[in-house]
Amino acid sequence: MATLSFSSLKPNTLFSSFLFPSKNISSRPIIYTLPHRNTPPLTFSAAKRPPAASATNSSSSVTVETVSPENDDNSTVFVIRARNRTGLLQVITRVFNILGLSVEKATVDFEEDYFVMTFFVTDSRGNKIDDQKSLESINKALIDAIDGDDDAALSVAPSDRGVVVRKPRLDFGERKGQAERMLGLMDVFLKNDPISLQKDILHHVEYTVARSRFSFDDFEAYQALAHSVRDRLIERWHDTLIHFKKEDPKRVYFLSLEFLMGRSLSNIVINLGIRDQFADALSQLGFDFEVLAEQEGDACLGNGGLARLSACQMDSLATLDYPAVGYGLRYQYGLFRQVIVDGFQHEQPDYWLNFGNLWDIERIHITYPVKFYGTVTDEFLNGEKCKVWVPGEMVEAVAYDNPIPGYGTRNTINLRLWAAKPSDQHDMESFNTGDYVDAVVNRQRAESISSILYPDDRSYQGKELRLKQQYFFVSASVQDIFRRFKDTHKKFDEFPEKVALQLNDTHPSLAIAEVMRVLLDEEHLSWHRAWDIICKIFSFTTHTVSPEGLEKIPVDLLGNLLPRHLQIIYDINFNFVEELKKMIGLDYDRLTRMSIVEEGAVKNIRMANLSVICSHTVNGVSRLHSELLRTKLFKDFYDLWPHKFQYKTNGVTQRRWIVVSNPSLCALISKWLGTEAWIRDIDLLIGLRDYATNAELHQEWKMVKKVNKIRLAEYIEVMSGLKVSLDAMFDVQTKRIHEYKRQLLNILGIIHRYDCIKNMDKNDRKKVVPRVCIIGGKAAPGYEIAKKVIKLCHAVAEKINNDNDIGDLLKLVFIPDYNVSVAEMVIPGADLSQHLSTAGHEASGTGSMKFLMNGCLLLATADGSTIEMVEEIGQDNVFLFGAKAHEVVALRKKGPTLKVPLQFSRVVRMIRDGHFGFEDYFKSLCDKIEGTSDYFLLGADFMSYLEAQAAADKAFVDEERWTKMSILGAAGSGRFSSDRTIQEYAENTWDIQPCRCPF
Repeated sequence: MATLSFSSLKPNTLFSSFLFPSKNISSRPIIYTLPHRNTPPLTFSAAKRPPAASATNSSSSVTVETVSPENDDNSTVFVIRARNRTGLLQVITRVFNILGLSVEKATVDFEEDYFVMTFFVTDSRGNKIDDQKSLESINKALIDAIDGDDDAALSVAPSDRGVVVRKPRLDFGERKGQAERMLGLMDVFLKNDPISLQKDILHHVEYTVARSRFSFDDFEAYQALAHSVRDRLIERWHDTLIHFKKEDPKRVYFLSLEFLMGRSLSNIVINLGIRDQFADALSQLGFDFEVLAEQEGDACLGNGGLARLSACQMDSLATLDYPAVGYGLRYQYGLFRQVIVDGFQHEQPDYWLNFGNLWDIERIHITYPVKFYGTVTDEFLNGEKCKVWVPGEMVEAVAYDNPIPGYGTRNTINLRLWAAKPSDQHDMESFNTGDYVDAVVNRQRAESISSILYPDDRSYQGKELRLKQQYFFVSASVQDIFRRFKDTHKKFDEFPEKVALQLNDTHPSLAIAEVMRVLLDEEHLSWHRAWDIICKIFSFTTHTVSPEGLEKIPVDLLGNLLPRHLQIIYDINFNFVEELKKMIGLDYDRLTRMSIVEEGAVKNIRMANLSVICSHTVNGVSRLHSELLRTKLFKDFYDLWPHKFQYKTNGVTQRRWIVVSNPSLCALISKWLGTEAWIRDIDLLIGLRDYATNAELHQEWKMVKKVNKIRLAEYIEVMSGLKVSLDAMFDVQTKRIHEYKRQLLNILGIIHRYDCIKNMDKNDRKKVVPRVCIIGGKAAPGYEIAKKVIKLCHAVAEKINNDNDIGDLLKLVFIPDYNVSVAEMVIPGADLSQHLSTAGHEASGTGSMKFLMNGCLLLATADGSTIEMVEEIGQDNVFLFGAKAHEVVALRKKGPTLKVPLQFSRVVRMIRDGHFGFEDYFKSLCDKIEGTSDYFLLGADFMSYLEAQAAADKAFVDEERWTKMSILGAAGSGRFSSDRTIQEYAENTWDIQPCRCPF
């Protein structure tokens, strides 16, 4: 009989030796010394476990039995049957240890993928445990620990990282000795009374922030406050994960390259229902909650609407109790920080992690290897040829978890973001050969993968880095999903019953090839079985409206970086085209259009075609967008598979965009509806229609708007030094700067208004409705036209704001570095919001929904979801203008024969002639919008735009009418909540059910 001490082996070597034994292990017992002074030798044998009554978790493979030993009257025997898992033995012995129990002897048997472990246990005094209640408590503790949250005792990294074990919160009844002292502190939730909150905050000031509780500033108070909130958030998070693990529901895994979360503190405390308690506790300590909340920086892990949509959908998934996990990238710098110098945009890194991120939790024990480059070889396994990818480079994906709480529920789901780190194995090889510089370079190359959101892809290196980012986050996420499934399931036929994979646009579409690779090459399924699984688990949402916007990857680039995936995509395409020929014949034009592989001077992989072919559902994000998908973008696919195509109009969460950003309006709505239930059931907002003409509500509604305008005006003054009139209409357009969003049309309209006022006599000027025009948004670093629009905005503002003849009648403000936190101030203070996209170019447009919820009137084209908004609130409550989507093509065909109004020609001429300076710089901008170059139809829509602006002026001076329109807009915004969107996805696409964590 051999004896081996733990101290003589590395942890991973040791655990792999007895947790994953060879199939031909000898039946002769082998004794190991366990790593605890109270733990006896562990015996491996081929003995069968004795039959006995058991305690079982029905949703997993964990069984705990208590039996009476035949020859030992002084100990109680626990027989545990559980699926093989790294660190399992340490979890079990830790439970016995914290309960103050001693393990006198232990044996382990093997049954395929299962352990059957027998432990002879005594209490702290060396006596047998025979109290039935204590036995039940111990059994429950073992089951909950072994079958706890998904990441308990997980260590899958290629490096030797320690095993982290979660100690569950359990109620053990009558506990004695050490167990009573230790677990007695954990059997209740943290308290939320003022004294408890104050103690927690001061505790974190002293011991977490390491400042004296008698001397700390606002930022340090914010840190302590955030840690106190985080403690309570984690309680719910752990409970939810354990509950999901026990219930084993089908889960949706939401893959998105962007999550624009903004600040988290206010949203979290409101969803947890403890905002007022913390505010009171802080007030007694001499701090203001709102001041401390502003100390938090924005997590700018996204670019615009798609990213903010992802964040809203995570909030709704949690609130509606759906079992979900979000996956994305933890960018070190996020979206660039926009700095305006002399009116020109400059990009700077956004060092949002300089002071850390208190809301994410680094999981250093959850790391996955991600492979790149290399070659693919053929090998034989059990007589069959299989493909083996031999990588040329490997990095590690480290998990960072962000708990996302729901509102009015205990459910708190997980957003897991991945950060890239170098492979420890590669680093050690470099250090061992003395190549320190090479090790540093490798580290920088690895970390660059998760450094920047959307690196410039105009060069080959930029394209490669983007592709690396996409595959890196996809590979880590897929490995995590497979690991989670295999923890409790053995047969892959069950995979579609437990897994739904949502592709948020084409950025994560490599997940299709990656899942296929894992099923074929690692799980060794047949192509037919793997393909059947693929077609059942994937759903795809596209946010694109034009063929030019669809993502393509050069074949040479994909083949070099991911050679095995290119093979799989070629095989998918071959099989698809062969089946397509049987259905449509040899229609080569259509076969060419539908092929995943695009032939040409540069051969490309069409990622959208891959996503459509392999997904069971293809979603548009508004009714108009869905129509464009069916009739234009994916017409060939729709004709083949009409059942695949659906639409779910996007939505935004009212928790963030009313409750957090506009608390005064929130309180007012709750007062008039007589309930706060609308925060979770936003359809109740329609009840405001009953009071749309109520004079008392009108007065209170206007007061809320004035308070928000005061806050926005103060921000403008601090930011720009410009004082604006509160009596003016606050006219806002805040979007990513793009030609199709037509910020240039807005600026041309402002120039026209300025020109008209300038040429009026004094009496006519008294009739002008004063305006404060606010524009905000970022231009992509390589988008020169968009940058010129920003410069033109500043040039026009310089002229108008310093013209004494104009005064307060017209002001133009550009808000730099527009982000979620700024939006939370701008949106509640806006009177009018402009959404000017050329019809047929905006997939949905969630910005308009946020403004609508806050009682802001819309001036918009009939594009995206605006059409559905008009249906909900009535055309009389929206200022519509411009060509309809079906008219745009005909207008473009007119080309040079299309007449534009004289007013349009005049304002363009003013720019050309240098009325605002920089005439040479703006020449190309003017060329873009005159004659046949006016692709986005600014000239064609200009008169209609001016008429809509005049209608807005007329309505604004009629306070009663304007306020009624504002109330009716907010009352009709319920359909545009992300709660409705997510419910439709859950029922019609993902086929998942709520899984509510009990209180």
